[in-house]
Amino acid sequence: MAAHAAAPTRRQHGHLGWALPLVLGISYGAYAAFIARDGGPGSVGQAVLAVVSGAVLAVLAYLLGRFQASLPRELRALAYGALSAAAIGFLVSLTGSSVLRSAGLGVAVGAGVTVVAFYLFYTHE
Repeated sequence: MAAHAAAPTRRQHGHLGWALPLVLGISYGAYAAFIARDGGPGSVGQAVLAVVSGAVLAVLAYLLGRFQASLPRELRALAYGALSAAAIGFLVSLTGSSVLRSAGLGVAVGAGVTVVAFYLFYTHE
């Protein structure tokens, strides 16, 4: 009896596929506005910063979640690390820190996320 190769199936995540990036984007935008506020009164510029930064992160997280199954585990882990590095680096830059500190902390967090994500992908496949 001949065995047939199973056709790869696309996993359906339902509402989690768009709800998780949406919640992540809203919380990221709110935190970015909170950092930019720096104890003063709120302004329109901070609201625009919150909406734009939250929307960018939500779209990037949605796209990464949507296309992660087509990426090899190494590239998928690197993509999650790059997204987290950029997000953390941007938040650190809002505090008024130097570019070197923002980039350094972003790279450090991104490297950690890459290692952890690769470990999780490697052990669960």
